[in-house]
Amino acid sequence: MRNANANVPEREQETDKSIGFSVSKAHEVPERQGFSRTRRLMITLPIFIILLGVLVMASNYTRLPAGNTPTGQTFATLSPNTAVTFDTREQLPKQGAYKVHEWHQAIDAKQPSTGDVQRININFREPQGAGDNLPAVIFFHGAGYGTCDNSFGDIATAMSSAGFVTAIIDKPVWNTNDMTRDYEGSAVIYEQVINMMRGFKNVNPKGVGLYATSEGAWIASYVVQRDDNLAFQVLLSPMVFSARHALAFLAVQDFALVGANEGYQSIVRRVFSLDLPALGLTNADLNTSVSAAYRIPTLVAYGAKDVMTAQVQGFKDILEQAHKAGNYNVTLRSYPIANHVLRLGDEAMENTPFADDYVRDTVSWVAGTSRGLTQTSEPVAGTPLYQSIAVPLELHSRPAMTWYGIVVMGLNLIMMLISAVLLVVTLIRAIMRRVRHQSHGMGMRKPFARALRFTAIMTAAAGLLFLGGFAEVVIAVVQLAWGKAPDPSAGMMYWSWPVTQFACVLVLWAWASMIEHIIEIWSQRGLLQWPMNRDAWRALVHNDDPIIATSRFGRGFFWILTITLISMLLCFSFWGLFRF
Repeated sequence: MRNANANVPEREQETDKSIGFSVSKAHEVPERQGFSRTRRLMITLPIFIILLGVLVMASNYTRLPAGNTPTGQTFATLSPNTAVTFDTREQLPKQGAYKVHEWHQAIDAKQPSTGDVQRININFREPQGAGDNLPAVIFFHGAGYGTCDNSFGDIATAMSSAGFVTAIIDKPVWNTNDMTRDYEGSAVIYEQVINMMRGFKNVNPKGVGLYATSEGAWIASYVVQRDDNLAFQVLLSPMVFSARHALAFLAVQDFALVGANEGYQSIVRRVFSLDLPALGLTNADLNTSVSAAYRIPTLVAYGAKDVMTAQVQGFKDILEQAHKAGNYNVTLRSYPIANHVLRLGDEAMENTPFADDYVRDTVSWVAGTSRGLTQTSEPVAGTPLYQSIAVPLELHSRPAMTWYGIVVMGLNLIMMLISAVLLVVTLIRAIMRRVRHQSHGMGMRKPFARALRFTAIMTAAAGLLFLGGFAEVVIAVVQLAWGKAPDPSAGMMYWSWPVTQFACVLVLWAWASMIEHIIEIWSQRGLLQWPMNRDAWRALVHNDDPIIATSRFGRGFFWILTITLISMLLCFSFWGLFRF
């Protein structure tokens, strides 16, 4: 193959200093010569519309219904007074009635499904001088990696000082993480500890109950279904629905509360409509809301500032399931100001106190219920429940959308890695040319070098803006969950979405313009004429008359970077950025 630059004078070589490759004028037609401006526009516009239409269709393919209605749901309470009383002349023990003795024991917890063993410590507390045949309570951890010494210490001490034997264990996690928890396996370990407590001489075997918070309600559901001798359960801000629906509600609601653009809210629906079990998240569709899980006396407690649980629909579902099981002993207490774990203020701070009367009310309810007394106070009391949006129960696994997303994002990841390597090689080549005082590089034609540089910068800027806006949303949601009030000014988490969309439209116009320029050059060289110009096509095939770059490296650089940038636009489309 002959060198296309062999007869090109040195003065006809231009070097692009910004990325270190030369721009060849060999065979170059004067820029934008041949077509009139009107003709260029008439060619560019349809190409742009076609490209935009394809990406809009892709965004609409992954679009999901909002499912946020009805909004502003409420559940009225019968009294603002949360105190719990019973029909008895007996003076029930209260917090502080006994001194508390605390001791530890360790067991080997074996995961039933895998055989993995975790050494688990148990923190027992018992009231001194309270006698025998005492009620007992075991505490179920929520999300995270709680231990027996950093969780439930204050409420367990309060209950023990009122005459209860309590147990807190290290959370059974084995080799799982927050997304792959073994709830059924964990339930087996909690049952093991419950049976240990029943063997204590000062514990009433039929007086053992549960105290579960948030995610722990999923584990408690399995325990209650299997154990016929449990006396009661306290559910603090329980997760009632499946993980797919409960977490989607949490995210969509919190995204809205912090002021995130609706575009970012739609991402949540896409994520929770993926085929999560196929991705290894087998807990996504576990159904723990069954009547057998609510067949025992149940106390449900919520905080008015809880932004993580669907309180109205959740409590209604608990009532429905309990009634199906023949249980009408369901009590609700709702507290103002309190957050997801019934604390006042920022949950991330240590020693954050409980809502004013929560401990008193819980101790009273457990004391009376464990003795089989009849409650005389209102079953539903405190602050009326409020829920801003509906639980998105319409979300389900969408395998086709999932695999489309995997292919698009997998391709983009691979191409970004290849492009990163190629850019490093290009930089090294540029440095070596400077050291050797060489001017010849990739020989890329100036219009394509300029267009590729513009599209790369704009696409990267759009990607960084999109990720920056999403990161700000996540930070705001975490702070909201910890008890911080949302910023009245949404800022970047709102305006970054439409700005990213505008940047993507500019990139598409640049691609359409680049394609038009290729068509123009083809027309000038006779590649589009009929009958076919065999000499022109032969020169193109053998690179005797290159259009994009005179060197193989330059052509490879152009096409690899082009595929990378287009795959990024497909990723943007998958997440809904081309829905206008």
